Amino acid sequence: MEESSLRAVGWARSLPINTSPKAARDWARRHMRSLAWTDRAPETVDAVLLTVSELVTNAHVHAHSPAQMAMTWDGECLHVAVHDSSTALPSQRAASSDRIGGRGMLLVDALTDGWEAHPCPHGKTVTACFRPPTETQEGTVTLADGAG
Repeated sequence: MEESSLRAVGWARSLPINTSPKAARDWARRHMRSLAWTDRAPETVDAVLLTVSELVTNAHVHAHSPAQMAMTWDGECLHVAVHDSSTALPSQRAASSDRIGGRGMLLVDALTDGWEAHPCPHGKTVTACFRPPTETQEGTVTLADGAG
Protein backbone atom coordinates (compact mmCIF):
# COMPACT_ATOMS: atom_id res chain seq x y z
CA MET A 1 0.00 0.00 0.00
CA GLU A 2 1.34 3.40 -0.99
CA GLU A 3 1.41 6.06 1.70
CA SER A 4 0.35 9.57 0.88
CA SER A 5 0.92 12.72 2.82
CA LEU A 6 -0.33 16.25 2.70
CA ARG A 7 2.10 19.13 2.86
CA ALA A 8 0.59 22.38 4.03
CA VAL A 9 1.62 25.66 5.56
CA GLY A 10 -0.66 27.67 7.80
CA TRP A 11 -1.14 30.56 10.16
CA ALA A 12 -3.74 31.39 12.81
CA ARG A 13 -4.75 34.49 14.72
CA SER A 14 -7.34 35.48 17.31
CA LEU A 15 -9.16 38.69 16.48
CA PRO A 16 -10.79 40.41 19.47
CA ILE A 17 -14.15 42.03 18.76
CA ASN A 18 -12.49 45.46 18.66
CA THR A 19 -10.09 44.31 15.90
CA SER A 20 -10.83 46.08 12.65
CA PRO A 21 -11.26 44.19 9.38
CA LYS A 22 -8.27 46.21 8.14
CA ALA A 23 -6.05 44.64 10.82
CA ALA A 24 -7.23 41.20 9.69
CA ARG A 25 -6.54 42.08 6.04
CA ASP A 26 -3.07 43.40 6.89
CA TRP A 27 -2.28 40.20 8.81
CA ALA A 28 -3.50 38.04 5.91
CA ARG A 29 -1.55 40.09 3.35
CA ARG A 30 1.66 39.76 5.40
CA HIS A 31 1.38 35.98 5.57
CA MET A 32 0.35 35.54 1.93
CA ARG A 33 3.62 37.19 0.84
CA SER A 34 5.38 33.92 1.70
CA LEU A 35 3.39 32.09 -0.99
CA ALA A 36 5.14 31.93 -4.38
CA TRP A 37 2.02 32.63 -6.47
CA THR A 38 0.86 35.90 -4.93
CA ASP A 39 3.00 38.16 -7.16
CA ARG A 40 1.49 36.70 -10.33
CA ALA A 41 -2.10 36.59 -9.03
CA PRO A 42 -2.99 40.04 -7.66
CA GLU A 43 -6.69 39.49 -8.43
CA THR A 44 -6.71 36.38 -6.23
CA VAL A 45 -4.90 38.24 -3.45
CA ASP A 46 -7.50 41.03 -3.64
CA ALA A 47 -10.31 38.45 -3.53
CA VAL A 48 -8.77 36.83 -0.44
CA LEU A 49 -8.41 40.18 1.33
CA LEU A 50 -11.98 41.27 0.59
CA THR A 51 -13.26 37.89 1.77
CA VAL A 52 -11.24 38.20 4.99
CA SER A 53 -12.93 41.58 5.56
CA GLU A 54 -16.39 40.16 4.98
CA LEU A 55 -15.94 37.08 7.17
CA VAL A 56 -14.37 38.97 10.07
CA THR A 57 -17.01 41.71 9.83
CA ASN A 58 -19.75 39.07 9.87
CA ALA A 59 -18.24 37.45 12.96
CA HIS A 60 -18.08 40.73 14.85
CA VAL A 61 -21.42 42.20 13.68
CA HIS A 62 -23.70 39.16 13.54
CA ALA A 63 -22.13 36.89 16.17
CA HIS A 64 -21.14 39.78 18.47
CA SER A 65 -18.03 37.80 19.29
CA PRO A 66 -14.30 37.71 18.78
CA ALA A 67 -13.13 35.73 15.78
CA GLN A 68 -10.38 33.24 15.21
CA MET A 69 -8.93 33.21 11.72
CA ALA A 70 -6.74 30.55 10.14
CA MET A 71 -5.21 30.41 6.68
CA THR A 72 -3.72 27.25 5.20
CA TRP A 73 -2.10 26.64 1.83
CA ASP A 74 -2.09 23.00 0.70
CA GLY A 75 -0.39 23.49 -2.66
CA GLU A 76 -3.64 23.87 -4.58
CA CYS A 77 -6.01 25.92 -2.48
CA LEU A 78 -5.63 28.72 0.04
CA HIS A 79 -8.21 28.05 2.76
CA VAL A 80 -9.36 31.00 4.87
CA ALA A 81 -11.37 29.95 7.92
CA VAL A 82 -13.07 32.26 10.41
CA HIS A 83 -14.63 30.91 13.60
CA ASP A 84 -17.07 32.81 15.83
CA SER A 85 -19.31 31.97 18.77
CA SER A 86 -22.67 32.05 16.95
CA THR A 87 -24.27 28.79 15.85
CA ALA A 88 -26.35 30.62 13.21
CA LEU A 89 -25.00 29.70 9.79
CA PRO A 90 -24.55 32.50 7.24
CA SER A 91 -26.95 32.79 4.35
CA GLN A 92 -27.00 34.72 1.13
CA ARG A 93 -29.68 37.38 1.04
CA ALA A 94 -31.03 38.95 -2.09
CA ALA A 95 -29.49 42.34 -2.74
CA SER A 96 -31.79 45.21 -1.90
CA SER A 97 -31.53 48.91 -2.62
CA ASP A 98 -33.35 49.47 0.70
CA ARG A 99 -30.46 48.06 2.79
CA ILE A 100 -26.91 49.25 3.19
CA GLY A 101 -25.54 45.85 4.25
CA GLY A 102 -26.50 42.26 3.67
CA ARG A 103 -24.36 41.53 0.63
CA GLY A 104 -21.34 40.00 2.35
CA MET A 105 -21.99 36.36 1.57
CA LEU A 106 -23.00 37.25 -2.01
CA LEU A 107 -19.54 38.79 -2.35
CA VAL A 108 -17.88 35.78 -0.74
CA ASP A 109 -19.73 33.48 -3.13
CA ALA A 110 -18.64 35.56 -6.15
CA LEU A 111 -14.99 35.93 -5.05
CA THR A 112 -14.16 32.39 -3.94
CA ASP A 113 -13.79 29.02 -5.60
CA GLY A 114 -16.15 27.73 -2.93
CA TRP A 115 -17.09 28.26 0.68
CA GLU A 116 -18.81 26.29 3.40
CA ALA A 117 -20.01 26.79 6.93
CA HIS A 118 -19.98 24.17 9.66
CA PRO A 119 -21.54 24.32 13.10
CA CYS A 120 -19.17 23.54 15.96
CA PRO A 121 -19.82 22.89 19.66
CA HIS A 122 -19.02 26.53 20.46
CA GLY A 123 -20.15 28.36 17.33
CA LYS A 124 -19.40 27.92 13.65
CA THR A 125 -16.55 28.05 11.19
CA VAL A 126 -16.86 29.55 7.71
CA THR A 127 -14.15 28.42 5.30
CA ALA A 128 -13.46 29.88 1.85
CA CYS A 129 -11.20 28.32 -0.80
CA PHE A 130 -9.10 30.19 -3.36
CA ARG A 131 -7.29 28.46 -6.22
CA PRO A 132 -4.77 30.82 -7.79
CA PRO A 133 -4.04 30.76 -11.51
CA THR A 134 -1.37 28.31 -12.59
CA GLU A 135 1.36 28.80 -15.16
CA THR A 136 1.46 26.45 -18.14
CA GLN A 137 4.68 25.25 -19.75
CA GLU A 138 4.31 27.99 -22.39
CA GLY A 139 4.28 30.61 -19.63
CA THR A 140 0.62 31.59 -19.96
CA VAL A 141 -1.55 31.79 -16.88
CA THR A 142 -4.70 29.69 -16.64
CA LEU A 143 -7.21 29.03 -13.91
CA ALA A 144 -6.55 25.96 -11.82
CA ASP A 145 -8.90 23.01 -12.27
CA GLY A 146 -12.20 23.63 -10.55
CA ALA A 147 -11.77 27.38 -10.37
CA GLY A 148 -14.83 29.34 -11.19
